[in-house]
Amino acid sequence: MSETPLRYEPIALSDESTVVAEFVPEAVRDSAYQSEAALEQAFIKQLQAQAYDYLPITSDADLIANLRRQLERLNKTTFSDAEWEHFFATCIAGASDGILEKTARLQEDHVQVLRRDDGTVKNIYLIDKANIHNNALQVINQYEATGTHATRFDVTVLVNGLPMVHVELKRRGVDIREAFNQINRYQRDSFWAGSGLFEYVQLFVISNGTLTKYYSNTVRDGHLKEQAGKRGKRRTANSFAFTSWWADARNQPITELTGFAKTFFAKHSLLNVLTRYCVFDVDRKLLVMRPYQIVAAEKILQRIATATNHKQLGSVAAGGYIWHTTGSGKTLTSFKAAQLARGLPEIDKVLFVVDRKDLDYQTMREYERFERGAANSNASTAVLQKQLEDPSARIIITTIQKLSRFVAKHAKHPVYGAHVVVIFDECHRSQFGDMHAEITRRFNRYHLFGFTGTPIFAENAGTAGNPLRRTTAQAFGDKLHTYTIVDAITDKNVLPFRIDYINTIKTQAGIKDKKVPAIDTERALLAPERISQVVKYIREHFDQKTKRASTYRHDGKRLAGFNSLFACASIEAAKRYYAEFVTQQEALPTAKRLKVGLIYSFAANEEESEDLLGEEDFETDRLDASSRDFLDAAIRDYNALFGTSFDTSADKFQNYYKDLSERLKTRELDLVIVVNMFLTGFDATTLNTLWADKDLKSHGLVQAYSRTNRILNSVKTYGNIISFRNLEQATNDALALFGNKDAKGIVLLKPYADYYKDYEQKIAELVTGFPLGTAIIGEAARKAFIKLFGSILRLKNILTAFDDFAGQEILTEREFQDYQSIYLNLYAEFRSTAEAEKESINDDVVFEIELIKQVEINVDYILLLVERYLKKKGTGEDKEIRANIERAVNASPSLRNKKDLIEDFVDSVTTKSKVDAQWQAFVAARKSEELERIIAEENLNAEAARSFIENAFRDGSIPTSGTAITTVLPPVSRFSRDNNHAAKKQSVLDKLTAFFERYFGLS
Repeated sequence: MSETPLRYEPIALSDESTVVAEFVPEAVRDSAYQSEAALEQAFIKQLQAQAYDYLPITSDADLIANLRRQLERLNKTTFSDAEWEHFFATCIAGASDGILEKTARLQEDHVQVLRRDDGTVKNIYLIDKANIHNNALQVINQYEATGTHATRFDVTVLVNGLPMVHVELKRRGVDIREAFNQINRYQRDSFWAGSGLFEYVQLFVISNGTLTKYYSNTVRDGHLKEQAGKRGKRRTANSFAFTSWWADARNQPITELTGFAKTFFAKHSLLNVLTRYCVFDVDRKLLVMRPYQIVAAEKILQRIATATNHKQLGSVAAGGYIWHTTGSGKTLTSFKAAQLARGLPEIDKVLFVVDRKDLDYQTMREYERFERGAANSNASTAVLQKQLEDPSARIIITTIQKLSRFVAKHAKHPVYGAHVVVIFDECHRSQFGDMHAEITRRFNRYHLFGFTGTPIFAENAGTAGNPLRRTTAQAFGDKLHTYTIVDAITDKNVLPFRIDYINTIKTQAGIKDKKVPAIDTERALLAPERISQVVKYIREHFDQKTKRASTYRHDGKRLAGFNSLFACASIEAAKRYYAEFVTQQEALPTAKRLKVGLIYSFAANEEESEDLLGEEDFETDRLDASSRDFLDAAIRDYNALFGTSFDTSADKFQNYYKDLSERLKTRELDLVIVVNMFLTGFDATTLNTLWADKDLKSHGLVQAYSRTNRILNSVKTYGNIISFRNLEQATNDALALFGNKDAKGIVLLKPYADYYKDYEQKIAELVTGFPLGTAIIGEAARKAFIKLFGSILRLKNILTAFDDFAGQEILTEREFQDYQSIYLNLYAEFRSTAEAEKESINDDVVFEIELIKQVEINVDYILLLVERYLKKKGTGEDKEIRANIERAVNASPSLRNKKDLIEDFVDSVTTKSKVDAQWQAFVAARKSEELERIIAEENLNAEAARSFIENAFRDGSIPTSGTAITTVLPPVSRFSRDNNHAAKKQSVLDKLTAFFERYFGLS
């Protein structure tokens, strides 16, 4: 039986909020130049003023000795040398532990068991989560580590001796993305070095003094896997876009390092973030909450406490609502609020109530992702009853329909007297009616909280229903916190929208494609000619709008472009559009057809035109025979496409919904035609376009648009809306209602002409300042070229989705390739300089490699050029084609490391026929030859190495953790003090990764 250590228990719990209510920056600011070293010293001095202890330690041995002392202090114990060595080797720095294993230890298993010399056991806390002020905070700087290269880290915060927060600083004026990139280099080169304690870092802070951001370790880890092309199956946030600003409770960003230090690094704030506001999900990704999410969760907890103390249970005063815009992470916020409420001793149950069965399924999946088994979902009212009667079922997810059926069936039940927290997701009007009244009448001791991205105000409340319960505030009480779409876009937590208003109504003058108000009659809108023209427009512009020329890595796959939803006004419209897609595509080869799905179900008020989207149920038996038969036929098409066996019967239709939603998220479908389904509550980061032939306004408009604006990568810069109805005024009104009167200028992209003017100016600057054929001399000129061409890449990425841009590119395709080749050459040079000098001197250089990759040239294109080259060999034209091959390879990030392979193949190929087959044979031979060379050079286990690589090509990634790599390495004792096992492992991984990148996708 383990011994419970003595604890310091506080006399009174502090109710200090994690996020400061309002931050007022210092009025007087220094004007003198500040070096990076001076910035670092000022930061450390600030932390010391906030009661952090400074330690002048810079070595692994010192770090370990301090860790021992801190754990002894925290746990009121003394380790013998033998106890410490065993505990350290097994419970802290296991030889096979990496970032994920160490993160799991802190987040899920922070109490480890010490086996004492006398045979007894004792619990050892690595961090005290119950009483955070028992933890000690120390700060170190310029810590030295030698891995692949010798490195020195800027500033690190130790919690009980473990490095848990690392701060990377750059001098003012330098892009903070360089600090992000520097941390990438540390992870690759040295975080794992020595005892690997720096792999305990949970949070990273990057700052140039002026701008400061924070992010979790697995965002960094995921970014590295993405950059290296290691296509692991674990879902990862993978770029600088996922770093977060800190802010006060009014959503005012705190960007200056001094203010950030005073607030984020306040002891109680930092320890709360580490112990309460991080979620280590089942995908093994650490999610650190943003300030507005933390504020909302704490406001809910504070309201529970005050309402309980003031005996306000069972009234609107006991609850409130959270207005956080769609896409800002409401599910994570509600989960954390539910999880923390569940832990309160006075709370018996937490009910999370959603509006529809599809949202029930989605929410359950999200909650399960955050914590397996955290919540109980119910398939029926009978199951709900069992859960309500089960004391161990603490968080229950249910639909309002099931809950209301339970209430109607049970006039009396013990759960009505329980102390419950009821959280409503998307608390819009359906929850304001009779069901809401009945539920609140039955339960006696409740707190009612609502989450919504689009509240119901007096302006959009309508006139139906109980006049005392028409607005969100009337039904749920006070507004506890606000984070609007303007806040989210300003913080870059969601993307802005780009909207085209397009119509294809025939007039006597012909077809007018742009800026023509739609004729608002269903007869005209459903005319076969118009349906045909809309489908034709979508097919012709699909690749452009969804960026199918762009490639990126996501969720373990290499994807080309994004996908889309098509929102129709009615089931009849959805049927006609689906039939038209089938007709227009039937003559095309399968590979060239868009993969189109269709889903709809019965909606009681389908024809009602209002700001709320009609709620489609899952009861397909309520559809008319014609609509159900049509849907069955469309599902049969889907089954043929994906090898499934769904239909419109109850269970199979639900499974069809789930399967279709997954294929949307993994971009296996190109377009799904819907009426209302998927337009609320559905999140897919790969979705960038909404085709809308539906009147939308207010709540429903923002909800539908917001399906497209989830952040994914630098290629996806906005949500794309193509409206076949005139929704311009409705859009402006909705943005003013849910943002502010100036929201339009923030939420919508600028007009095409603004971007194109900027593009023209930058191209002129490029051609004048850096003419092709002229060398770029000097580091300053090279940096200027990199900055200029990067801005051109960003502009072109936006412009390509505008119809007007076609044929207006200015540079020819060849000129653009040549400039891209120069850009990639500089990228390679700057990287090699950084490698050679251990620490990069090029701290102010940021490359837009992700945008370069979106215009990738693939092997198929090169083989086509090779075939052309062979046919023209000896004619004089072959030299030009050969030059085109070289130019295309040089302009491609993924083909540059295969350049020698391609050139050798061109020199060796003899026959003009079956070039592809010759290429496959050539690649297979060279691949085998190079692998055998690596095996010999590194003295690897040959059979294990071949199996390791074969599995990597099968799975699409080189596994960097686990035991697979250790079976490949030559035999050596991991625990010998004299061996360099970690460096050897990294060296082999680097070589095998380079080999994998060179050959992956070639055969």
